[in-house]
Amino acid sequence: MELAVESLETPALTKAQLAEMLFDQIGLNKRESKDMIDAFFDLITDSLVEGGDVKISGFGNFQIRTKAARPGRNPRTGEPVAIEARRVVTFHASPKLKDAVQASGGAPEPSGG
Repeated sequence: MELAVESLETPALTKAQLAEMLFDQIGLNKRESKDMIDAFFDLITDSLVEGGDVKISGFGNFQIRTKAARPGRNPRTGEPVAIEARRVVTFHASPKLKDAVQASGGAPEPSGG
């Protein structure tokens, strides 16, 4: 089943909009739609917090990466600051998603000059 996204007014897709699509296109009631979206994102969050990868076939992979502590610089003052070690989430799009994005022709045209 394909979900239509063209009715979005903002460039961001919100959880509320996803729940509304489930309500409109699949027929779940609004409470079930909201609960399903919340449960989906809770599962992804819990897995990442525990250090696991999340692989969504045909979409991409979310992974936890540990960044080492390193020296940095305050961009306003130029003063050296220590950047602490931290964990970050990275996303790598699947080849299928990359192909779909390329096929859509949504890439901005380079400006000639």
